[in-house]
This record gives sequence, C-alpha cells and structure tokens, in this order.
Amino acid sequence: MNDVISFGLLSFTSLFTIIDPFAVAPVFVTMTEQYNQDQRRQAVFRSCTSALVILLVFAICGGLIFKVFGITVDALRIAGGILFFMMALQMLMGKERTANNESLDLDQAIVPLGIPLICGPGAISTVMVLMGQNRSLGHVAVLILAIALVIALTVAVLLVSPKIVKFIGKTGIAVITKVIALIVCTIGVQFIIDGLKPVLLNILASAK
Repeated sequence: MNDVISFGLLSFTSLFTIIDPFAVAPVFVTMTEQYNQDQRRQAVFRSCTSALVILLVFAICGGLIFKVFGITVDALRIAGGILFFMMALQMLMGKERTANNESLDLDQAIVPLGIPLICGPGAISTVMVLMGQNRSLGHVAVLILAIALVIALTVAVLLVSPKIVKFIGKTGIAVITKVIALIVCTIGVQFIIDGLKPVLLNILASAK
C-alpha cells in the first residue's frame, strides 16, 4: 500500500510540475481577454477535456505503444529526463510559454491551448514513463487518479486565472516559474539516473 501511495504522489507531483497550470494561466488570460465569462468557462473546459483525453490515451495504451515501437522503459526514462531537463533550462533562462494566436475561438481552445500548452510532449512522455514503471493495477489506478486530479486543478486555476494573474503579478508568476523549473530539473535528472542505472549494470555484467 505504501508503494502505491508513493507512486501516486510521484505521479501527481511529476504531472503537476510539468503541466504547470500557473505558467499556462497568463497565456490563457491573454488569449481570452476578449471573452465574456461564459465563453472563457467554455474554453477552459474544452481545453482541459482535450488534454485529459490525450493523457489517458497515452497512459492506458502506453504498454501497447512500447511494444509496437520497441521502446524500453529505461530508454523512455532517459529521453523523458532529458526533455524535462531541457524544459527546466528554458524556464530558468526566462523563456515563457507562448502561443501564436493573440485571440482564441472556442475551437482553438483545443489547439493550441489544450494541446500543446497544457498537454505537451513533456506531459505525454511523463505518463508513458510512469505507466512503464507500474507494477500492479493499484499503480495504474493511482496514475489515472493523479492525471484526473492535475487536470481538475488546472481547470480550477484557469477559471480564476484573471484574478490570479492580477493578484500575483508578473513578478510573482516569474518566481513561481523558477521554483517549478528547479523541481522539473530535479525530476529530469532522477529519471535519467533511473534509466541509466540498469543499462550500466547490464554493461558491467556483460563485461565480466
């Protein structure tokens, strides 16, 4: 049970830090500044629903994707870790999430807001890596629960995002982004270590 809880916490923190709804909030506010309250609410639910569906598809079908493309869990851990590390460096250097659209209609709430701003390559690779690490149905259940909780929190943040951005300000958003970047960087390094460890052990075993 403790192992399942630990895996659930890892899944939640990994997804929350990589999706980072607080970094999405300023972009969302800018793209929906011409919306009334009802239109903005519709945009939130459309974008988050599309992100949820994509993440669940990759979580549930992760094993099949591994088999079809011949992907190993260790290789995906290393690739995911490198991606995390690169994203963290971009965040630390001040590169913010952007979108080409200055305004957003309800159909565009799916792309680019839902995908890739909320559900980007980092989030997709994260659920695939985590699914590859599961060892029981309990792990699968808590991973799906973690995905649902993170998306639910993203919905909540985006619904109140105009107030959050106004209250925290650009400086506050920048500070939060830097802290989250450090967490993402640490998770990325840990994924790389976890992926390299069995590979190096196999090399050493073969050399003996």
